[in-house]
Amino acid sequence: MMFDLKKISLFNTLSAQEEKEVFRCLASGTFRKKETVFSEGDPSDWFYIVKKGKVKITKISQEGKEIILEVISPMEFFGGIAVVRGFPYPANAVAMEDTEVLKISRKDILSLMDRFPSLMYCMAMNIGDRIKGSHETLKSIALEKVEARIASLLVKLCDKAGETVPGGIQINMKLTKQDIAEMVGTTVETSIRTMSKLSKAGLVAAKGGNIVVRDLEKLKALV
Repeated sequence: MMFDLKKISLFNTLSAQEEKEVFRCLASGTFRKKETVFSEGDPSDWFYIVKKGKVKITKISQEGKEIILEVISPMEFFGGIAVVRGFPYPANAVAMEDTEVLKISRKDILSLMDRFPSLMYCMAMNIGDRIKGSHETLKSIALEKVEARIASLLVKLCDKAGETVPGGIQINMKLTKQDIAEMVGTTVETSIRTMSKLSKAGLVAAKGGNIVVRDLEKLKALV
């Protein structure tokens, strides 16, 4: 399996020998767009890494709406909290586009963490950040106005997947208005209206299917 583990922050402190141990535990899988990787309540049998594509982590609200807690991009992992703690997956994971993953069984990832302390440390730090991020997302949905929630989302995505281009910062992640609506807990119609308002104000623009943030500081001021 030709793959550079160093591209994944979780494994970038491993020695060459330790990398070989990880490679022996890796399996691969593919998921079509909109295909479920796992559902909330499923046994946490696998720890996943996105090799290519995108996966959304979602919860269903009491009103039956899908809320996106997080978007997992290439070289990021998911399912770690449940796997490490040994409880069922607490959310759903769904491919946003045709996606390739690498996966490690719960038994193997726990064994690797036991043998390689640096791996356990990196996992703990990342899981802490994930929990904090999910908490902030849910708090934002509960307390903030839609415009502030969308502005906050775009600021976060600039940091996660932004690339400086002529005219601003391009978010290198294909997101539909439906995706944006689900990520901030609103309707598609409200998402469209809000993005149109931000566009007219000169804060964002569309470019080849991607969002370009034209004025990051003004966008931050809305948060």
